[in-house]
Parts: sequence; C-alpha cells; structure tokens
Amino acid sequence: MSLLSVIVPCYNEQEALPFFYDAIVKVSAEMKNTWGDLEFEYLFIDDGSKDSTLSVIEGLREKDKRVRYVSFSRNFGKEAALYAGLSNVKGDLAVTMDADMQDPPALLPELYRAVAEEGYDSAATRRVTRKGEPPLRSFFARMFYRLINKMSAADIVDGARDYRIMNRRMIDTIVGMKEYNRFTKGIYGWIGFDTKWIEFENVERVAGETKWSFWKLFKYALEGIIGFSTIPLSMATWFGLFMSAISFIGILFIIVKKLVYGDPTSGWSSMVCIILLVAGIQLFCMGVIGQYLSKAYLESKHRPIYIAKKTSDEDET
Repeated sequence: MSLLSVIVPCYNEQEALPFFYDAIVKVSAEMKNTWGDLEFEYLFIDDGSKDSTLSVIEGLREKDKRVRYVSFSRNFGKEAALYAGLSNVKGDLAVTMDADMQDPPALLPELYRAVAEEGYDSAATRRVTRKGEPPLRSFFARMFYRLINKMSAADIVDGARDYRIMNRRMIDTIVGMKEYNRFTKGIYGWIGFDTKWIEFENVERVAGETKWSFWKLFKYALEGIIGFSTIPLSMATWFGLFMSAISFIGILFIIVKKLVYGDPTSGWSSMVCIILLVAGIQLFCMGVIGQYLSKAYLESKHRPIYIAKKTSDEDET
C-alpha cells in the first residue's frame, strides 16, 4: 500500500474548504480505481485563521478520519504552514496545494503518475497565463522571476505554483532545512532533484478573497532575493566604487578648470544635490546590509518556525 498525503495550508478559507474537500475526495476515488493500492490522508494546516476555518476542518474530520489537521497558535504565514505540513505527513508521497481551487485537483493524477511511474522525484505545476490578475501585479511577478534567476543559483520557474508532489527523499531534505526565514520556491530550486513541470491556465478562486496584497507579495519577493542571493551586497560595493570614481573625476575637472580658466569654484545648489545623491546611495547600501543582518539576527534566535495550538493527533491519544 502507498500513502499519498495531501497538504493544504489554510488561512480564513471557511468558504472554500467544502468545495475543495468535495473535489479532492472525488479525485482520490478516481485515483483509487486506477491505482488500487493507493491510500490518502488530507492534512490541513490552519494558519491562525480568524474565521471558522478550524471548525470546518474539525467537521470534515468527524465524517472522514483521513482528515488530519494542525492548528497554529497565530498566523505564522504560508511558508511556515508548508513546513508544518511536510513535517507532519505520514505518506510516502506528499502533495502541497491551496484550498481555494486555484490548484486544480484534476491535475493530481498526472502529478502522481510522473513520480510513481515515470521515475521523477517531484512533479510541479506552473501557470502559463495570468488571466484575472491585475496587469501591474502580473508585470512585477514576471520581473521578479527574471531578476531572481539572474541573481541566484536557485532555479525558480516563472509562474511556478506551490502545487507540487514529491517523494519521501525530497520531503526529508526540505524538512531538514530548518531555516527560519523560508522561501520554499527557492528551496525547491536549490535542492535540485528531478522535477517534471506540468503547465495549466490560471484558475479563479472558487470562493473567498485572496490573502496576498501587493505589499505582502513585495515582501515575499524581497525574502526570496535576500535568502538566495548575495548580489545586493555586491551592488553596495559597486555603488561605492562608482561614486568614488565620479568624485575623483569631478575633483580633476575642478582643478583643471581653476588652473586653465582661473574660474572660482561655485554652485552651492549643485553641491547640495550631489551631497543628497551620495547620502541617498549610502543609506540605500546601509539598508541592504541591514536586511541581511536582520535575517542573520532572526536566524540566530533559533525560534520555532511555527507553534501548534491544536492537532488532530491529540484526538487519537
């Protein structure tokens, strides 16, 4: 018998969960008919939801013992929820997917086949369209993927979703990376393993509202760049060298102008602009260094990635 664990991070998803559960159970039954020795568990991670998400999950567990859950003491974020899911699965294989149905459950058989029959360590999905997204958000998302792939060694595919199935070896590798500041898409690309990519068109949420504002996406992108690239630190060095060169050229220009033409040095307004420019670049470089220092500071505390307030396993004891 092979056990497939379905990991579902949830934050205020009370409206979407019934739709998701019905869809995943239907797909599971179809896969059971195709692969007779395949069993399922559904592991929901309640990321400190403010609505009735936990109550809905507990209701699902009452009628289906394949449902398990871990409920956080507060909102720790999706990265922590993904880590908690991978840390608590019992299956030989695990798949991570969202509860809002933007990760189509109908693709699960194709993902499973890639790992179970075709020999891949992982099978992942990527959106080939961003239909329904605001144009500005789509533009910055594409720019982010281009930028981070040029700046880091991690292979992060444009449009990649968290909808991914992986074998136990890959699961254990990811769980073994206990860094506090997590960027899972980067971790997937950094650890390697053979991955098959499956493309699909963007799907709208079945219910509820997105939890990802533009500001949250910006901070998430910044987390990825800092976590998987030191190029911003190098940029600070190059900024300093560039401004030093400009200053040296300016000094030579002033000396030559004084010796040749005898003009006095003047122009306080231009001097103020130059000082402000240099000061701005210095503050920018200090900010870059500060971001890296802050991440190192948080890592040094060795705080837990998440805190579980309640789990379904407590019901079994």
